[in-house]
Amino acid sequence: MEENKNYAKITGIFPTPVYQTSLFRDLNSKELSFIDDLKNNKHKNTGNYNSANTYILNETPCSDLKKELQLVIEDYFDKVITTKNKVKPFITQSWLNWTKENEHHHKHNHSNSLVSGVFYINADEKLDKIKFFKNTLHDLIKLEASEYHLFNSDSWWFPVKTGDIILFPSSLTHMVESKEGNNLRTSLAFNVFIKGTLGEETDMTELTIWKKI
Repeated sequence: MEENKNYAKITGIFPTPVYQTSLFRDLNSKELSFIDDLKNNKHKNTGNYNSANTYILNETPCSDLKKELQLVIEDYFDKVITTKNKVKPFITQSWLNWTKENEHHHKHNHSNSLVSGVFYINADEKLDKIKFFKNTLHDLIKLEASEYHLFNSDSWWFPVKTGDIILFPSSLTHMVESKEGNNLRTSLAFNVFIKGTLGEETDMTELTIWKKI
């Protein structure tokens, strides 16, 4: 039998990391009560609402949650960034998003941040999702796909449920499409930056960033 000479190996290079895990515990009554009270002071966003307080994780009722999210962020840096530089990630801003039926969260990314994350306080796995978009300036040629996969897709979505945590590069564009279902989708979003020394002195690329946390 003649050997099949049409075999080809396809390798995906420079992938965009989307890190997924779960909190593996339910929020306690103190945390839930604090989050519920924040609905009394919210701002209208493009398509949904977010909290007026944009430093949620600095509040005392969220101290334990912040420590747990910090461990997740450090795991992301260990597994994805894998740097030899002496840097430590820290959470900058953090805020709540509320999205009800037929509302949406506009398409956006996060400036002045390296990594962004979302912790889902209330999400329906069958209906709720987060949608990401390929970052590209311009497609010179656009061919319609007969089926979509990781190589030819302009967007990709992930289902989310209560307790899920997702981390991704802050430059990655994302959104929430029009919400289905009658649960109040509630998420805690946060941004991450680094402190410490990055680059190399001998390469004239050294930069020390220090911030008291």
